[in-house]
Amino acid sequence: MYRVTEGSTAGLPDVEAFLETLRGLDDCGVPEARGLFTADAPLIASRAPGRLDLMGGIADYSGSLVLQLPIREAALAALQRTTDGELRIVSLGAEADARSVSFSMPMQDFAPAGEPMDYEAARTYFRRNERENWAAYAAGAFLVLMRERRVRFAGGARLLIESHVPEGKGVSSSAALEVAVMQAVAAAFEVALEPRELALLCQKVENLVVGAPCGVMDQMTAACGEAGRLLALLCQPAEVQGSLALPQEVSVWGLDSGVRHSVGGADYGCVRTGAFMGYRILEVALGTGDEAPRCLANLSPSELEQSLARHLPERISGEEFLARYGGTGDTVTRVDPSRTYAIRAPTAHPVYDHFRVRTFAELLSGEPGERRLELLGELMYQSHASYSACGLGSEATDRLVTLVREAGPKRGLHGAKITGGGSGGTVAVLGRRGAEDAIREVADRFAHDTGYRPYLFSGSSPGAAAFGVLRLRPTG
Repeated sequence: MYRVTEGSTAGLPDVEAFLETLRGLDDCGVPEARGLFTADAPLIASRAPGRLDLMGGIADYSGSLVLQLPIREAALAALQRTTDGELRIVSLGAEADARSVSFSMPMQDFAPAGEPMDYEAARTYFRRNERENWAAYAAGAFLVLMRERRVRFAGGARLLIESHVPEGKGVSSSAALEVAVMQAVAAAFEVALEPRELALLCQKVENLVVGAPCGVMDQMTAACGEAGRLLALLCQPAEVQGSLALPQEVSVWGLDSGVRHSVGGADYGCVRTGAFMGYRILEVALGTGDEAPRCLANLSPSELEQSLARHLPERISGEEFLARYGGTGDTVTRVDPSRTYAIRAPTAHPVYDHFRVRTFAELLSGEPGERRLELLGELMYQSHASYSACGLGSEATDRLVTLVREAGPKRGLHGAKITGGGSGGTVAVLGRRGAEDAIREVADRFAHDTGYRPYLFSGSSPGAAAFGVLRLRPTG
């Protein structure tokens, strides 16, 4: 049994339930969790939410402003330090048919020759067993702290994780897990991390240990988000511009399409690579002086159309690009000589989307009324169409957006767009407060059309920094 000696549950039901699980771990129904924690040492518990990408999405890796809502669903972690030199992780609610529910490794494996292993070796290490490669998202926190902060871990650790952020739905289940674990590790081993640094280190876990080329908005929202407010983040690389309140008459929901999204998927990776290839082409065309933009998002749509678009081919082979330009500045993707990449659409998307997001943010603080809702919705529809032009749409997400359009303002729904990395996942919907019946009708129609009933995301909760950590001590 454990009692909280520091921190607050903030009245969050998932935290209260997690504490009950910790108090009755031997009876939780997961044999691997029995005896995980000893009765003579304290625990650290942490929590980080997923996020709903209202505006910005894939433009984050090109320096765009993004607007992100931390969702109600979150990942939770509990950590206990040990002296045995082993790292043991147990995942509650894991998909046992697809992967194991537990993972263990000697901590010494992270530094076999006395120095932390490099990230390429770590990716190979965690890919040895397909059923255990999920552990990289959690165990990677230790290696990243070793490499980036020169932390040396004496002893070992036991880690229990439980996530209520649905996987594969484009709401950043991986970032929520990474941030919750990193927060717990840092607190348990007395590593001081500011929220921004916490998020950037977690991005390194995903980019360099897991090997998924995500931008930074997911981890920043999980770490720095505020309940009920949109995190305004300028991704150059991660500059928090504050948070924005949703207008009183506005509500936001997410509808899951049922098509599994993966940020490590080929579509997302190729579009990201194409955007960086386009940036490199423009950089060469403009020269390396003051005229070269620091990020694609710093270009205006008019600049792109009037003088720069002519430099961008629709498509180019990786082999030709490498021969002419030598490579891109992206540290987490590589140009494959054997592939042909779309260039113009992936390069144009962040230029236009940054303009759309800035306009969206301005409208949020503007005059209330139907015209504002109409304009906000149109910006979302435009962003959705741009995703499709990049090759990141899907029939299911298109269908959800169409159903929202058909319901329209007369039912209180004003806009919708695919979110995050696209190619499936969740659609964000904006409408009038109180339009829940219309949202449920859209879900009903989608279920009738496809046979899949969408998961409905609604509500919000605090990021990891706002929540803090709980310190628990045994009562016996």
